[in-house]
Amino acid sequence: MKLRNIGLTVLAASALVLGTSCSDSFLDEKMYSKYGPEVEDINAKLIGLHRQYAATWGMSGQQGFPGCWQVGTDVGAPGDTQGVEVPFYRYQELNAENAGVSHLWERLYEIINSANLIIASVGDNGDQAAKGEAMFFRAYAYNMLVILWGDVPLIAESTTVPRTDYVRDEVAKVDALIDSDLTFAIANLPAVGQAKTESRINKDMARQMAGEAYLRMGMRDASYFKKAEEAVTPVITEGNYKLIQERYGKFTGEGGDYYADMFRWGNQRRSQGNTETIWTFQLEYNRDVNGGTIDNPQQRRNWVPAFHKYAGMQNADSIGGRGNGRLRISNFVKYGLFAEGDIRNSNYNIRRQLYYNRPGYEETFGVDAKGFRVAKDAGVRNVTVKTGDPVIPAEADSLAVNYPHPTKWGGYDPTDDFGYAIVKDWPLMRLGETYLLRAEARFRQGNNQGAADDINALRDRAFKQSRAETGNANLGKVSAADIDIHFILDERVRELIAEENRRMTLVRTNTLKERIALNGDVEPYAPNNKVITGFQDFNVLLPIPLTEIQLNKDANLEQNTGY
Repeated sequence: MKLRNIGLTVLAASALVLGTSCSDSFLDEKMYSKYGPEVEDINAKLIGLHRQYAATWGMSGQQGFPGCWQVGTDVGAPGDTQGVEVPFYRYQELNAENAGVSHLWERLYEIINSANLIIASVGDNGDQAAKGEAMFFRAYAYNMLVILWGDVPLIAESTTVPRTDYVRDEVAKVDALIDSDLTFAIANLPAVGQAKTESRINKDMARQMAGEAYLRMGMRDASYFKKAEEAVTPVITEGNYKLIQERYGKFTGEGGDYYADMFRWGNQRRSQGNTETIWTFQLEYNRDVNGGTIDNPQQRRNWVPAFHKYAGMQNADSIGGRGNGRLRISNFVKYGLFAEGDIRNSNYNIRRQLYYNRPGYEETFGVDAKGFRVAKDAGVRNVTVKTGDPVIPAEADSLAVNYPHPTKWGGYDPTDDFGYAIVKDWPLMRLGETYLLRAEARFRQGNNQGAADDINALRDRAFKQSRAETGNANLGKVSAADIDIHFILDERVRELIAEENRRMTLVRTNTLKERIALNGDVEPYAPNNKVITGFQDFNVLLPIPLTEIQLNKDANLEQNTGY
């Protein structure tokens, strides 16, 4: 039997049902697994929180879900869309019944409810590190809720009776709980290397999240900008992490570079040599692990194009496995964002050129005046290509089959050539972003030189190889005069494309509307028809799911303006 909660009211109702029994009835369910709802093992419950996190971002029923948080911003454009992501760039179609909106809202409140249960179970005398881990997840969920929806119901205790009278609490009130949770988590969580496993939450993960949350809070109370800087600085200064600047790991015998090595399957964890990773969500194939995942995560199918449609291509880990091309990077990212020599724009990181890799492949077809593939004898000339030659695309291939794409989510499981789900780890937090968070905190406090120093730490790494080749020691360096919020946001794209939730970043910094104008993508073959349409100021916040409003019959769960 599969149970699925529907947001706030059903969470309460389900708690009541779990607490009720029908004695001496053959209908009674007996839980033989140690992971049942009444389990007393706090560690098992915490593993369940990790599993709920995976369920939040691993939905397959709506394959376009990862695209909801990228399209309709400055970095994302639609590919072979599945459907759920379409209203996130055709804003006139975004409404309270969108499945992506409902899924995220429901899952976040499920995390909150589970965290509340753990926090109550531990109390003041139990394992305070376990309590801190639950508080980390509660703060994570609430931080995302207030970024994307604004005022939301604040539930700090698990409910045992059905409630249909929720109201929205002001962001400041929710922020007080987030601040308290993260302060407690930082104080009580283990240091890196001392958690039960490297995938479990440690104090540096809480520091990183605090840095992001305090930057958002600083937009209404500037004192939080200093707290943001103070939160993340120990992650940089305590010496537990180091930016990757040399090749390492399983793939040094293959083509690649030191930046790309961080995202190859088998290189992503600290135990695998990744000195930069703070939080890598571990997925394992056919193993009982802490967290793991359920459903079939679709990130690779979104970010990797459908080049499997070429007769001359076969799936392989080195080219990212099998994708569907549901999500493209925008013209803004593809053209002009990266300076010459930036390793983050190498063909191993933003792949712009493919090579036929199927053994023994050879084919003859036509090429038109623009250099695109057409039928044999239909172009200005015929060409014969074979294994190892550059792929020649058809003009329409740029929509889903062959286009520049980030490689971070690529991976290949040889036992699943169809590639329905990703099995590689998820990159969630790393030192590269820590520098960017501190740069933003310093900029917000008027310390542009400090912000430039932090950004230059990343650019020193990004241009290291090119500096050695050109002899230009200052290649890529920036000065205090270069720093403003848009430069920082640009640098976040260069460093974190396909890692960060871009919609959250732009909403958090109050720049979504401005940055949409940079996107630059147009509907295919219609230069005056922009991809992003219908945006109005109220679209910065998402609609409250309609089911939540309808079920909440005893109070007004007020809808966001405009929906």
